[in-house]
Amino acid sequence: MAQKKVTPRGAYPHVKVVGDFIFVSGTSSRRADNTIAGVDIIDEMGTKYLNIETQTREVLKNIDKNLKTVGASIKDVVDVSTFLVNMNDFAGYNKAYAEFFDTKTGPTRTTVAVHQLPHPDLVVEIKVTAYKQQE
Repeated sequence: MAQKKVTPRGAYPHVKVVGDFIFVSGTSSRRADNTIAGVDIIDEMGTKYLNIETQTREVLKNIDKNLKTVGASIKDVVDVSTFLVNMNDFAGYNKAYAEFFDTKTGPTRTTVAVHQLPHPDLVVEIKVTAYKQQE
């Protein structure tokens, strides 16, 4: 059975190739079934813990999946823009991010705080630019 894909929540593509550059739209930890990775229920009252590390890992995995649809991968990323709902999550975000990118050879990066993201359970969204010579 084919794996169900996450569909954009608006009139935009996940990925756009322009020459040797690949632009990936803002990506979250939303899954194909519209659940969100990194949302943990921590008590019987339904209290949620929004896990920045889990969400960051899933966002970067989703970006890698999107890049693979055009013959690239996360290794081809040259620039990252990250949007955090809370800068207090920066340390956890950095920890998970470092599992994917190296300080010396990884992409350039900008991280900013935003008021909110398109779903109240999202704490991070990332957009990237990759570069891969087209054959």
